[in-house]
Amino acid sequence: MRTATTQMRFFQRIVKGETMGLKIFFDGKLVNKEEAVVSVFDHGLLYGDGVFEGIRSYGSLVFKLSEHIDRLFESAHTLMLKIPMTKVEMSKAVIETLQANNLSDAYIRLVVTRGVGDLGLDPRKCKVATVFIIADKIALYPKEYYERGLTLATVPTVRNHPEALNPQLKTLNYLNNILAKIEATNAGVDEAILLNTQGYVTECTGENIFFVKGRALVTPPPYVGILKGITRDAVMKLGAEAGLHVREDVFTRHDLYTADEVFLTGTAAEIVPIAKIDNRVIGEGKPGRTTLRLMKAFRTITTMEGTRYDLPAVTRSGK
Repeated sequence: MRTATTQMRFFQRIVKGETMGLKIFFDGKLVNKEEAVVSVFDHGLLYGDGVFEGIRSYGSLVFKLSEHIDRLFESAHTLMLKIPMTKVEMSKAVIETLQANNLSDAYIRLVVTRGVGDLGLDPRKCKVATVFIIADKIALYPKEYYERGLTLATVPTVRNHPEALNPQLKTLNYLNNILAKIEATNAGVDEAILLNTQGYVTECTGENIFFVKGRALVTPPPYVGILKGITRDAVMKLGAEAGLHVREDVFTRHDLYTADEVFLTGTAAEIVPIAKIDNRVIGEGKPGRTTLRLMKAFRTITTMEGTRYDLPAVTRSGK
């Protein structure tokens, strides 16, 4: 980690215009984007052996930072992957990366791989984990998608079985999700719905799913095969505060087809409404009143909850 003096000198270089381009936190230090290179023998690259988190900052406020860091360490613990940093150090590194890139609104990708080993599977050959943090801009869906709603399709690829590769672990192995995304693209829709082996709805390729029926707000329980989303939890709390009857329950596509409203949640997507599923119009075929209410409430809490940080006094001209 950088000392306060080193960090101050780094910010002075930014002000003087000496530092250009994206800065990546890579194994304990900030480097230029071009220098952030992972070995071809890293098991994260060779085998998808690692964990990650996607985090958002809004107006120099990192939303739910501690929750994301906790989930990262929980996933790593189950994988028996030792992170060579403490939670406090990891949080500081996230802030440092945002400050180095002068970003008040950003998407942060935090990645920990098993590290460099050999061509075998044995994780014991990987002595030290690789850690890197990327902070940049992101817009998962265009603005008009939030105004008109997405189209979804149920795809043939089923969600990983929890006893095979548990979806509650946010690992670098996303091939299940990628295959589903390919099928959605081939079907000409915006997103895919994955069912589990029993035919129950789980989630989409990168988002949790909710439906509204009357005063009920329903989302699948973790055991059917989902990631326990940070945004999902926040929306469940917002729903309860709005007087909705929030519950986790198993359900099928029929429940989605006949719902008043359906929407997705995720760190990158935030809350995005659904207009059509498997060619069935959902509700009125546009963002519903409850969805819009929750979207507004979510935007409000992102300006109030989180870890605050300061940015260096930098002008675009570098003067």
